[in-house]
Amino acid sequence: MIPIRDTVPSRHAPVITWSLIAVNLVVFLYQLALPEQAQQQLILVYGIVPARFTHPGWASSVGFPPESLWPFVTSQFLHGGFFHVLANMWTLWIFGDNVEDRMGPLRFLAFYLLCGVAAGVLLWMSSPDSELPTIGASGAIAGVLGAYLRLYPRARILTLIPIFIIPFFFELPAFFFLGFWFLSQLLNGTFSVGGHAAEGVAWWAHVGGFIAGLAICPLFLRRERAGPVRRHFILPDVPSRAERRPLDPWG
Repeated sequence: MIPIRDTVPSRHAPVITWSLIAVNLVVFLYQLALPEQAQQQLILVYGIVPARFTHPGWASSVGFPPESLWPFVTSQFLHGGFFHVLANMWTLWIFGDNVEDRMGPLRFLAFYLLCGVAAGVLLWMSSPDSELPTIGASGAIAGVLGAYLRLYPRARILTLIPIFIIPFFFELPAFFFLGFWFLSQLLNGTFSVGGHAAEGVAWWAHVGGFIAGLAICPLFLRRERAGPVRRHFILPDVPSRAERRPLDPWG
């Protein structure tokens, strides 16, 4: 299922969403400009290699830099190919603006990076001895999807579903689209070896990011400003002219 657009309009310009997309594209172009060996070295140093953190002795023996946790952040801005970066940025473009709307720019940036870190940590825990580097923004973007599900469960997602060679378009509720996506990641991660399928997808990173986004989303929402307080005055009942009677002085 390929998302095309959602039905929730943005109230503010999604500055951080646009900036994240721009930074990811610039970094990817920088990767392409490097020689192949330098690209591989970049991915090894700044991507997540689980065994590097599980076995620091092995990491130093094969030439990794001194132990650092920065790869849990830097790996979020590296990608392995055109389809990888375009698919991630397209998803962020569709869902990021509405989540940023509810959080505000700085809170959204912190939320995005934290979900990416959570995704990397679960990936590490799922395959602690793996020597394969993992890169990509999909873990952080999965956190955005988890927040979107929590904030806009009844939004409609225009979805392209190709059946054989014929494209079909459906408007699906967000809770169905995102729920189905999460279930597919969970099942693929469960039945794959070490959380990686043959095509190199880090399923558990997606699962970790999504759960993190779903769980911590309320902590990053900005408070809605209350409108001006309107004071209501209750006027005493005033008798109509017909009900007014002259006072009886002898009464």
